[in-house]
Amino acid sequence: MTGVIRAAGAVLWREGAAAVVHRPRYDDWSLPKGKLDPGETVPAAAVREVREETGFRAVLGRHLNRVSYQVSAGPKTVDYFSARAGSGAFSPNDEVDELRWVPFAEAARLVSHDTDRAVLETFLSAPVDLAHVLLVRHAKAGKRENWPGDDDLRPLSSAGWRQAAGLRSMLPLWGPARVHSAPRVRCVDTVRGVANDLGGAVLLEPRLSEEGYWPDREAALVRFLEIVDGAGTPVVSSQGGVIPDIVSTLADLGGLPLDDVPCKKGSAWLLAFRRPAPGWSTSDSSTGWPRLVSAHYFPTALPTPPAR
Repeated sequence: MTGVIRAAGAVLWREGAAAVVHRPRYDDWSLPKGKLDPGETVPAAAVREVREETGFRAVLGRHLNRVSYQVSAGPKTVDYFSARAGSGAFSPNDEVDELRWVPFAEAARLVSHDTDRAVLETFLSAPVDLAHVLLVRHAKAGKRENWPGDDDLRPLSSAGWRQAAGLRSMLPLWGPARVHSAPRVRCVDTVRGVANDLGGAVLLEPRLSEEGYWPDREAALVRFLEIVDGAGTPVVSSQGGVIPDIVSTLADLGGLPLDDVPCKKGSAWLLAFRRPAPGWSTSDSSTGWPRLVSAHYFPTALPTPPAR
């Protein structure tokens, strides 16, 4: 989106209340947001802007809306996320002189702009305690025909390592708790840095490789949902022959319309699920299972080029 001013923000929430900030420059009440810094990704900008305007560390959740409008400098877009408030405290600053924690239903009446009301409407369309998963396609590993060894051992290329570094920087913004991967070296190495930063190992998932997925697709989908339903937010690294089918199948089951399911190397899908009924079982559909309610695609974890 060359020439477009990019910005990001969030509905920051805690215990049934959302943060709404007053900006003295505009004398309005707004959701926290701001422009991307040079060399910054959209999710990183959302977390930074929330911290600067509210004083709170944010743990990102699902993507809510992309709002587009015109400003004097040109077209502008703002990507909004749901974000759980972590540690911190508000202190008045040059941009924001007051913060109010207001019940979710009242936040839409306090904000000054219809765009913020639309974001809050999306936020309220699903529970706040959704289960999230970051589904990653392995980074670039060069051409298969140029690798003389076992294809399972084909390593990341220099471009792939740059993509892996971008993912290592971006994925922690969702507070992941564990890292899973198809066993191929390029899949594991794409997310190994995330696991190292968490102080744990990459958990191998043979059913989520191409050769493990298709012979028993149903069992592989069940295994993926078991990962979703585990403790904390997982990162899952897999392959281009698997990810589109997982996303499109779960979208169909959840009644979530998706126009297409792209899957570039080094990309990531942010998936959000309604949690199943307590004690759900894969053998008993009456108890329900994690239902996909939101799917957002990040074609790259590398910084967005600046507007020109």
